Amino acid sequence: MITLNVAILGASGYTGSELVRLLSRHPRVAIKALTADRKAGQAMADVFPQFVHLDLPRLTTIAEVDLAEIDLVFCALPHGTTQNVIAELFAKKPDIKVVDLSADFRLADPAAYEQWYGHPHQALELQGEAVFGVSELNRAAIKTARLVANPGCHSTTSILPLVPLLRERLIEPDAISIVSATGMSGAGRAAKEEMLFSEVSEGVHAYGVGKHRHTAELDQEFDKVAGRVSRATFTPLLIPMNRGIYATITVRLTGGATAEALHAALATAYWGEPFVTVLPLGKAPQSRHVRGSNNVQIGVVADREPDKAIVLSTLDNLVKGASGQAVQNMNLVAGFDEIEGLEQLAVFP
Repeated sequence: MITLNVAILGASGYTGSELVRLLSRHPRVAIKALTADRKAGQAMADVFPQFVHLDLPRLTTIAEVDLAEIDLVFCALPHGTTQNVIAELFAKKPDIKVVDLSADFRLADPAAYEQWYGHPHQALELQGEAVFGVSELNRAAIKTARLVANPGCHSTTSILPLVPLLRERLIEPDAISIVSATGMSGAGRAAKEEMLFSEVSEGVHAYGVGKHRHTAELDQEFDKVAGRVSRATFTPLLIPMNRGIYATITVRLTGGATAEALHAALATAYWGEPFVTVLPLGKAPQSRHVRGSNNVQIGVVADREPDKAIVLSTLDNLVKGASGQAVQNMNLVAGFDEIEGLEQLAVFP
């Protein structure tokens, strides 16, 4: 059996620890290196005690990783820092594979990247090479990619239900409204005053209103499939739960389209997909039913206005929204069965 030797850069964050959780059960993966910044030198179990029973490498700096024994690198580093790191990886070992969980390579257009992130891209030749990693939609390109740009959690939640509808010309590209609620782990593990329990519990609030960076990913993917400019309205909400994203999407139907047609198109698009379930027409998904899994549930409900419909989508932001999709993409790159290491069922209650 072929074994893939992997390194996780940024293993001390939530997405890094989630990669360890998933990959430690993968039958064809060996974790050879784990890196951190401030926590370099510590055991992974000192940072995340749930791993105390596992024989894992100690946390090191990126400079200490021996690339000679690494086949694939997961980058779970902060946005803006990954460009130079990945460029250096390829300079040292051109045939290494990389799955990047940051936002650094998600946008193919350098001008769009500079507009949304406020500075020029530092690795333009790699930006054009990267494949946007929504596994179900870009499977063929991912299989041959050297660099996979894992999409954002909000982006995945909305792109999966909307791209098939735009492709079939069932909805108006410039009349999409997305309200996407996410759990606390989406904000990362760094200590922040606004993330204290007393600051966020017993309430809901919007953030990044009208300017959230995941909007750029939605524009990119929707424009591509619609064949013209599409400007979805995207409003993210922070809700007091640890995991999960729940998108409520209102769409305007094209002439003659119905909620039944939307449901049929999604059911056809995702028939046989191991991780995407389209619920019966009129049934709304629940985030608790995908928690801890790589699964996505999508629902379609007719609106009281005949020219509108409501599409609902939910996933676990740390799994299918980040580390689980990264492992799914790794499986595609390595030629493994796509579901390997991702068979976990949702944790409920």
